[in-house]
Amino acid sequence: MAQKKYLQAKLTQLLREDRIQLWKPPYTNENKEVGLALKDLAKKYSDKLECCENEVEKLIEEIRCKAIERGTGNENYKTTGIATIEVFLPRLRKDRKNLLETRLHISGRELRSKIAETFGFQENYIKIVINKKQLQLGKTLQEQGVTHNVKAMVLELKQSEEDVRKNFQIEEEEQNEAELKEKQIQRTKRGLEILAERAEMVVDPENTPYLDIANQTGRSIRIPPSERKALMLAMGYHEKGRAFLKRKEYGIALPCLLDADKYFCECCRELLDTVDNYAVLQLDIVWCYFRLEQLECLDDAEKKLNLAQKCFNNCYGENHQRLVHIKGNCGKEKVLFLRLYLLQGIRNYHSGNGEEACEYLNKARQLFKELYIDPSKVHNLLQLGFTAQEARLGLRACDGNVDHAATHITNRREELAQIRKEEKEKKRNRLENINALKVMGYSTQAAKQILFRNPHMWWLNNPVVPADPETNHHQESPSQENIDQLVYMGFDAVVAEAALRVFRGNVQLAAQTLAHNGGSLPPELQLSAEDSLSTPSTSPSDSAGTSSASTDEDMETEAVNEILEDIPEHEEDYLDSTLEDEEIIIAEYLSYVENIKPATKKN
Repeated sequence: MAQKKYLQAKLTQLLREDRIQLWKPPYTNENKEVGLALKDLAKKYSDKLECCENEVEKLIEEIRCKAIERGTGNENYKTTGIATIEVFLPRLRKDRKNLLETRLHISGRELRSKIAETFGFQENYIKIVINKKQLQLGKTLQEQGVTHNVKAMVLELKQSEEDVRKNFQIEEEEQNEAELKEKQIQRTKRGLEILAERAEMVVDPENTPYLDIANQTGRSIRIPPSERKALMLAMGYHEKGRAFLKRKEYGIALPCLLDADKYFCECCRELLDTVDNYAVLQLDIVWCYFRLEQLECLDDAEKKLNLAQKCFNNCYGENHQRLVHIKGNCGKEKVLFLRLYLLQGIRNYHSGNGEEACEYLNKARQLFKELYIDPSKVHNLLQLGFTAQEARLGLRACDGNVDHAATHITNRREELAQIRKEEKEKKRNRLENINALKVMGYSTQAAKQILFRNPHMWWLNNPVVPADPETNHHQESPSQENIDQLVYMGFDAVVAEAALRVFRGNVQLAAQTLAHNGGSLPPELQLSAEDSLSTPSTSPSDSAGTSSASTDEDMETEAVNEILEDIPEHEEDYLDSTLEDEEIIIAEYLSYVENIKPATKKN
């Protein structure tokens, strides 16, 4: 299959270079049937590529038929407005690539129904990915940017036997497994949202699970509040997607990875250069498409791989010098570059670029040789009480030296224990500082904003004592005198009033915040301003809702626990790989490349 794709891509290249238009005479007659000249063309290219003439002729005819089909679809779209969608079915289907005609004003749900009916799926068992996004059922195709000749990939949801036994009786299996998968995806989303929200809240670090973001050393990174939630959701979805990748559930992993990509795109470029997660995500997305055998659906695979390489360079340094400075070695991270080179080799092969494919695949093979671990060395470290994962990571960090690896793992354990202790202490101090500011009369959001700008000496940098809290609680609105002071400084009156509400009438802090944010309140403080107008109230309905609230709380706990199960304990889990799959794929594609070497040299 891969060899056929390579030959097809190579023929497409040659046709473009020679400016051959197969849909026109002499290759196609007026009845759109094949012309005699196509046979001569097949002979010319088979000699050039040193391939079987019949095989080349057959592939050129396939390319010609698709060109005519596409041209007919284009004419039809111009005259009737009926668009053609190229539908890519799961790999076990016989005819994997099909065309479907549809109007673009229909909803995503209607398109899903149409695909299910046309190709024999159960509607609730499939998800549709178009333009690297999940199809939204409630919006029209036009609203989602779906156009004529777009590619749509069908993901079929399958329930594992283990989960079926766990959740259903065998006779109920077919009716409920798709519904279970959909609920699982929704639980994943809710669990990640809760954990991301907790990172914004004031929580007890000892008793409440929450997500945090750390650099290569394991220390927390200070993230602007405006970007923190998006980054948390991005990294959370990525971890969930990686958990499915490990279980080889690629059809479920891909939607999680694409959601992660969507949230990462909401973060600023400078932030993404700080951590390597965004680069790893690009590799995981391309890997997922490859394992689904749907690389054709990923038009920007090359762009994603180049982006990954650029991000790695920014994060690690051009020659890994920044990484070596931080960690003392770069052995573990070489696993990422092995997969990068492997995917670049595969992409080039499928694009008909034999020489480039050979170069990247040989790079991947060389790295594999460097990273291969003698099982007996892993066994020796297991005897010392280390885990298999620690053993692999330690050996790669220490170039396979068992004694050095044992020392490295022990030191890293101690270092991480100290870092976690310090991070918990920082979180606890932040909680105490926020509570202190709340006692002084600040809202929670205002206190958090103050501490973000002045994390260490907030009491020195903000010496003005706010008004008495009891007075502030009864103050319906800031004084006109204070508002006028801010207006005199050049701020808008409405914004000035909102800022004074947030900071309980403190003119200096309101002015500092507005000046720091270009004359406006950041979104999180705007919410705080609205909250400051309301006071807690109780009603008879509160007690009636206790049971419902308890049920919701249980569901949220379940959703969070499900996420926590898939978040690895080891902070370098993403660098750990047995490389068993990579070894097989490298050998497979190198064998393909060896077969096309003579033809490549001849060109």
